[in-house]
Amino acid sequence: QALTIAFPIQILIIAVGVGTGVGLNALLSKSLGEKDNEKVNKVAGNGIFLSICIFLVFLIFGLFGSEWFISLFAGGNQEVIEMGTIYLKICSCFSLGAIGYAVYERFLQSTGRTMYSTIAQISGALVNIIFDYIFIFPLNMGVAGAAWATVLGQFVSLFMAMIFHYKVNKEINGNLKYIKPNWELIKGIYNIGISAAIMQGLLAVMMAGMNAILGIARVDQTILVGSFGIYYKIQQIALFSAFGLSNTIISILSFNYGMKDKERIDDCIKYGLIDTFIVSLIITIVFEILARPLASLFGLAGGSTAEIIDVCIVAIRIASIGYVFMGFSVAVQGILQALGYALRPLLISLLRLVIFVFPIAYIFVLSDNVSNIVWWTFPIAEILTAIISIFILKSSYYAKIAVIKAPVLSKNLVIAVSREHGTNGKEIARRVAEELGIKFYAKEEIKQFAIDNSLVEETDEEILYSEFLSLDASKEAMVKQAKVIKEIANEGNCVIVGRAADYILKDNPNLIKVFLYAPLDYRINKIKEIYKDNDEEAKKYAMKSDKARATYYEIISNQVWGNKENYDLCIDCQIGNEKIVKIICDYVRR
Repeated sequence: QALTIAFPIQILIIAVGVGTGVGLNALLSKSLGEKDNEKVNKVAGNGIFLSICIFLVFLIFGLFGSEWFISLFAGGNQEVIEMGTIYLKICSCFSLGAIGYAVYERFLQSTGRTMYSTIAQISGALVNIIFDYIFIFPLNMGVAGAAWATVLGQFVSLFMAMIFHYKVNKEINGNLKYIKPNWELIKGIYNIGISAAIMQGLLAVMMAGMNAILGIARVDQTILVGSFGIYYKIQQIALFSAFGLSNTIISILSFNYGMKDKERIDDCIKYGLIDTFIVSLIITIVFEILARPLASLFGLAGGSTAEIIDVCIVAIRIASIGYVFMGFSVAVQGILQALGYALRPLLISLLRLVIFVFPIAYIFVLSDNVSNIVWWTFPIAEILTAIISIFILKSSYYAKIAVIKAPVLSKNLVIAVSREHGTNGKEIARRVAEELGIKFYAKEEIKQFAIDNSLVEETDEEILYSEFLSLDASKEAMVKQAKVIKEIANEGNCVIVGRAADYILKDNPNLIKVFLYAPLDYRINKIKEIYKDNDEEAKKYAMKSDKARATYYEIISNQVWGNKENYDLCIDCQIGNEKIVKIICDYVRR
């Protein structure tokens, strides 16, 4: 019971960290894409400054507010107050591990080094699990041991993330001079991150509210509140799975919404909901089958009685009925966020965590059979929320997606040339354009077209490089390039090299798609001839460039780059440039 009462503050610590991290990630990614190194460093420095400030707030709360908070929900039980205060004071006073990790994790993610943040997170979790057992049982440290194990795991994650950041994140300058407040940047961080912090914080509100409501039941509070705490820890497996899928939906859907690719938008929503349903259903079945082992395992650390475990089993089997509906609502939240809505996802969180939960739970706790029926609160709340989410999703779809019109493309001839690195494909495409008397566009010409036609706001060369010339372009840059390519296609007959033009212009009736390839040995020799590289360098650049092109293409099209079925002509460049130009031109003229 003591740990369950303290749990809302732990969630709140994580919520503030998550909100700050989300804002940091967005600003860092944008600044990195713009090649604004000074702003990158200042954003990172302000992230560290904010983590220190947030820690100081929770440190003060831990020292002076822990006992007061636990007393609010302990019903005068001095043992619970004492144990809860010890646990909460340790977790709050040493919360720098959790808050700091939330910041450094985002530093790694913003530069694309997600593997390092995952390693740091898993390392901390393993340390927590191992020392949870050591501190509680062999060392007999009780709730203090559970708290110290939690804190130790968080600091391990933080230290590993810091080591990875300062070792591999060369894009961000770690100089201490950047750790000073910039109120405009801080405002920008929380303009983006506040929604995530509030949605995460609602979990803390729900936990605190349920602790208060369960506290008025006419049964042993230790059993009821303790069972709720164990159940909720188990339920997080389902919740985090749903949020993981929701975050994937946000990433993929927001990109395709920016591209105005209605077909892929519909597919993303359809398969996102289907995948979420399948995962949620599997988790439901697993929880129904393994309710007793799960309750016993998660209740072990708290020294739970057999009676608490039995009640927890009932809670798992009833509440898990709502997981499919929870998964649907969380997926809808992701869809709404991807479409640019802020209040609608927040409304869904309020419905499923507060508005439906509190009154339903209050009605159930008035019953003498509260230990068996109060758990129906959660599936009922999830079902009601899912029903409302259907209407919100339908309204949002018609407002934002149904109005997307198929692009109006001219009937101009467009030859889209894709090529492996080392095939001399750009030169071949240029000669085809000359032979046919039409315009030629590679990445440099695409950039210049955008400038000449006022399709870009920025004229800074570094920003333009990141938006048009780099294959490591952000998704925002890819969307911008796609719009420019459509304008080029409408301008007149042309040859376009790369940039997934064959997919972007797929609705053009006079599009001809060409893929140029050759064996690796041939391409290495061609690279050596053109760029004067040695064998090792030539092979390295060929592999690196092809990988970047494949990734770029697959992000935009969801298709395999180089798959022969996606092209009208696939030509082995070993036959020579002259023959290739003739083959393409003859195909066009026919």
